[in-house]
Amino acid sequence: MSSETYEIFALKYGEFAARKRFESFIAADDHDAPHPIDYFIWVIRNTKRTIVVDTGFDAAEGEKRGRKIARTPAAALELMGVGAGNIEDVIVTHLHYDHAGTLDAFPKAKFHLQAAEMAYATGPCMCHPHIRFPFTADHVCAMVQKVYSGRVEFHDGDAEVAPGITVHKVGGHSRGLQCVRVATATGPVVLASDASHFYENFEKGKIFPITVDIADVLDGYKRLLKLGASPKHVVPGHDPLVLKRYPALNSATQGIVHRLDVARQDG
Repeated sequence: MSSETYEIFALKYGEFAARKRFESFIAADDHDAPHPIDYFIWVIRNTKRTIVVDTGFDAAEGEKRGRKIARTPAAALELMGVGAGNIEDVIVTHLHYDHAGTLDAFPKAKFHLQAAEMAYATGPCMCHPHIRFPFTADHVCAMVQKVYSGRVEFHDGDAEVAPGITVHKVGGHSRGLQCVRVATATGPVVLASDASHFYENFEKGKIFPITVDIADVLDGYKRLLKLGASPKHVVPGHDPLVLKRYPALNSATQGIVHRLDVARQDG
């Protein structure tokens, strides 16, 4: 186990409230019931380093997709005193539009990405409109530019990004999706990103409709649980319940910046 431990924060920059459960789960039971989604980036930090996970999307991208953001991801970072321009390492869990936009807000960063994700996002599968829908070509091209400027570190499966911080390829939702395992004082915490959008995914085996391989999704739920110190150490990527189960950084950031390396408030 790493001698280094970290604080972890979820930063909400947007939401989409006008959703139904059929948009969240294959074969949803009460498919017309409301089921809002939150959009997050994450910060991992200790006294030695600060690492950002994912870069979100901006207002222009949101307008194209019928989404509104409350603040840019960079502005969300400022709420906790983190300047996007000073970040040296960014883990991009996958290249879907809501995880890999605003790359240029991080001019000093090296981007950590699964090689399989770049191959997927630039390969023949993108000839199919349904498969390419969650991707934005400008975001993918921006990442290609970062490759050519020497600012992308590709990983092939499990890898260490820093002492106590590892990435783990979890297929299913996208071919190169990776979750992030972080050493904390309370044990390893797993930032699932879209390996589990909601608690219901890994707790009840419900599958998000945007899926490349259902078997890989279900295997991924088991992998998340093995990587975390307990089921309560797995944090889903889009669930509004995250902000109810973990405390805010301070009173000014209630509902925006919440700390994830502490005990969950639901027991």
